Amino acid sequence: MTRGGNVGWDSTGISADEPVYVISVAAELAGMHAQTLRTYDREGLVSPGRAAGGGRRYSRRDIELLREMQRLSQQDGVNRSGIRRIVDLEARANALRRRLAEMQRENIALQREVAALRRVIATGSSPGGDVVLHSESGRSVVRWQR
Repeated sequence: MTRGGNVGWDSTGISADEPVYVISVAAELAGMHAQTLRTYDREGLVSPGRAAGGGRRYSRRDIELLREMQRLSQQDGVNRSGIRRIVDLEARANALRRRLAEMQRENIALQREVAALRRVIATGSSPGGDVVLHSESGRSVVRWQR
């Protein structure tokens, strides 16, 4: 669900990444035994948050991951090593998607800069005399008029 246009929030206003479920509730929601969740945590397949006393707290996103791991294991017959590989590859793919989106935003900003510079070059002047254009990346282009 979304909240205020932000993906990852549910109708209660809790983020999908907020660690709120104790291990017994998370195990029930994921359709697993609590011991399996402990094993997955120990092996690094899932990394729940921790309460002040050290108890595990699982987020909605953790539970979705656990359900997917359960499906891979039970329905598709994937062993734990295969699950680990799939989880790692999905995490890498998500990181690459985020980086691609960042680079696309940067590309748009650079295209705007190029368009502004082309307008200045085409007209041979600027409305205010000196031209100073700043990019989001901290680079500047300056054209001095005489």
